[in-house]
Amino acid sequence: MRRVSATCGSRAASTSPGGGWTTTNPSARDAPDDGERDSDVSKVAIIGTGAMGSVYAGLLADGGNEVWAIDVWAEHVQAIERSGLRVTGASGDRTARLRASVRAADAGICDLVVIATKAADVAEAAVSAKALIGPSTVVLTIQNGLGSAERVTAILGAEQVIVGIVGGFGASIPEPGQVHHEGWELLHVGEPGGRVTPRVRAIAQLWVDAGFTVETYDDLDRMIWEKFICNVCFSGTAAVTGLTIGQIIDDPNAWVVASGCAREAWEVARALGIAVAIDEPVAYVRAFGQKIRGARPSMLLDLIAGRHSEIDVINGAVPVQAARVGLSSPYNEVVSALVRERETALPTPARAVLGAAR
Repeated sequence: MRRVSATCGSRAASTSPGGGWTTTNPSARDAPDDGERDSDVSKVAIIGTGAMGSVYAGLLADGGNEVWAIDVWAEHVQAIERSGLRVTGASGDRTARLRASVRAADAGICDLVVIATKAADVAEAAVSAKALIGPSTVVLTIQNGLGSAERVTAILGAEQVIVGIVGGFGASIPEPGQVHHEGWELLHVGEPGGRVTPRVRAIAQLWVDAGFTVETYDDLDRMIWEKFICNVCFSGTAAVTGLTIGQIIDDPNAWVVASGCAREAWEVARALGIAVAIDEPVAYVRAFGQKIRGARPSMLLDLIAGRHSEIDVINGAVPVQAARVGLSSPYNEVVSALVRERETALPTPARAVLGAAR
């Protein structure tokens, strides 16, 4: 694993020991205004600009890239086109200038396409991404839970796709055209084949130049499960209780459930032979949660907004994987059942191309 880090708001990249590359991206205000793209400026499309996708779009645009926000949420798209995207929270307060559309094809061929939709929508998003892909385009798919990368790769091919996982953002959209994030912790990226390739390093550097901290992984399963265990801890418990992450940690009853869910996922990972770098899962998820105490997981936000959640790919995925290795996961089974019960009153979700994780 290799970490590339940057100070919040910095345009210069640096590496920790074991790194090995340093580049600088020009700032947005230095970009030419003659209708031609600077050859050093990357063209990026974010498919699915809900809370997390909007953070990516805003900071990548502020980092000097030509960014397109693609989403079916017309009010959000119109607000961005009209006034820019206001980003507040851990990275500061700014209004980023970028393009936005409800149609992916409007963006044209891009250097990087980021699929930031809900897991349920990645297949449709991958199909729509075809209009943005040229011979050298890289597609970075970033979702919670298990299984999304496989679906995207099946549609676009492993030669186009790399996989990302984020941790510690706690993002939300107060109103169309605005996004707030509690933290600004980490982006993990890796190849489906498990190698740290030049294109992975190049994409990592692009994000570093926008101020993100990035780790590249040569073990994709480890990368996914280390974040998955955190999602399992807080997502379902928040959806059932309505508590923030900090409130879950502080409430003895909620913490029994949340930490029990995390321990079950950790035990399954070990039984599957996944080399997660976690010795004590409860301490691990507590430390993760303490960084974004005020955040409400997206699963809770979905239910509040009357949308179906990602329960099947987060807490609901633990019993499925546990059965493969002869383990039980009672905490996750009960939490999943309770969330699904809450969802029975919701309308059947309509699958829309570019549906976003709002």
